[in-house]
Amino acid sequence: MEKHKRDYTAEPRFEQGRFQLIAGFGARFTQDTAQDIPLLWEKFLPWLGKVPGQKDEVTYGVCCNPDEEGGFEYIAGVEISRLDDLPEQYHWIEIPPGRYAVFEHRGPLKTLPQTFQYIWSEWLPQSGHEGACTPEFERYSEDFNPRTGQGTLEIWIPLKPS
Repeated sequence: MEKHKRDYTAEPRFEQGRFQLIAGFGARFTQDTAQDIPLLWEKFLPWLGKVPGQKDEVTYGVCCNPDEEGGFEYIAGVEISRLDDLPEQYHWIEIPPGRYAVFEHRGPLKTLPQTFQYIWSEWLPQSGHEGACTPEFERYSEDFNPRTGQGTLEIWIPLKPS
């Protein structure tokens, strides 16, 4: 049986995440509307480098505040050092320290849903780990190019303490 080429590393590395404040543009999505997330990024990208307290060029896509119907908030943003002068147009979230399974996604952004599908339906149930009810996030390195999909894109999945 031929194996399909995957756009991600099947086995994650494990990291101790640190406290982070992420601010950017946010909206609520469901599985049916998640394909509109790139539009949120398009709105946010012109503000890159202009967010008060922005620490660096790394960008984050944070999934948080899930509801009972499978909806969630998604924030396209950057790490900031302070909240005190953040304009109201920005959504922000605290990411608590904790243990994460970190997967590297390779290839086009359009295959990101398959990577998430693999993580949640194959890897996690078979891993002996349990997901924690804290934000999960995509981390796009400084060298990531959204047009070509080149550069490093990691998916950080929070884990419950074992």
